Amino acid sequence: MRVYLIGYMGCGKSTMGRKLSKMLNMSFIDLDKYIEEKFFKTIPQIFAEEGEASFREKERAALMEVSGFEKVIVATGGGAPCFFDNMEHMNDSGACVFLDVDSDELANRLIHSKTERPLIKGKSPEELVDFIEEMMGKRRPFYEKAHYVLKGKEITPEDVIAATGLN
Repeated sequence: MRVYLIGYMGCGKSTMGRKLSKMLNMSFIDLDKYIEEKFFKTIPQIFAEEGEASFREKERAALMEVSGFEKVIVATGGGAPCFFDNMEHMNDSGACVFLDVDSDELANRLIHSKTERPLIKGKSPEELVDFIEEMMGKRRPFYEKAHYVLKGKEITPEDVIAATGLN
């Protein structure tokens, strides 16, 4: 069994994945961390040195690798479902869960995040909300192809388990 957690950056995929993996006795993979460890570079370094297109190729290859693992929770990067046939592949190889958090809450979380995120670097709070809404407009059609869509500010692991029937 594979579970893919998708959604915009800051929606809680990694935090949710770690909690679910403990509760369900499954392995956890943060796809961005997996890529960083494989290429010995941070995601911001890959973006800066090689560009987004190269990063998306690396991300696709990493997704294909982890989709062969069993009993795993995978937290994808926010853009992963929107490139190539990644969304279809995730839906075909496991249960896909979209953590749908509203733009204001995402902006609040991202402004207070300690993680460097190349796509939002240097944006004011107002610019950030506008940027998130614009990006969500483009990404939502991909995200909504997930088997399960969970909306809210505080989606819990129990919510994911109840929606998916995992136990």
